[in-house]
Amino acid sequence: MRSDSRLSRMLHVLLHMARHDRPMTSEAIAAMLGTNPVVVRRTMAGLREAGYVRSDKGHGGGWAIAADLATVSLLDIHRAVGGPRLFAIGNDRPNPDCAVERVVNAAIEDALGEAEALLVARLGRISLAELARGFDAHCAGSGGCGGP
Repeated sequence: MRSDSRLSRMLHVLLHMARHDRPMTSEAIAAMLGTNPVVVRRTMAGLREAGYVRSDKGHGGGWAIAADLATVSLLDIHRAVGGPRLFAIGNDRPNPDCAVERVVNAAIEDALGEAEALLVARLGRISLAELARGFDAHCAGSGGCGGP
């Protein structure tokens, strides 16, 4: 099964945007991600609606950060881009007649509930500012960061 990479791709874009002095066009972002500008605009629309980015039209326009990176968490971004359920694992039938299947379903649902709560809590504690500091530290330690 192919994994959904919207969260990691948008975090990538947001960190680049945070380090640019001017807005980035959908075309530039699409080239960086190896995708179509229409896909970029569709995905960025959720971030704009949440108030994390803004878009300006015309010459010199494009996408820019509109929020304080310290106030936006990875969980916020996941939700804004319409991220899928965190886990694709599930039960075959939600209301089985078989007692064994009911016990199996309960065990799986319990484990998934605990795992999802931990992941949601962790994503909620990591801010974009924290990622940006990690990026800056990596670049300082490696002698600079070039490229997109």
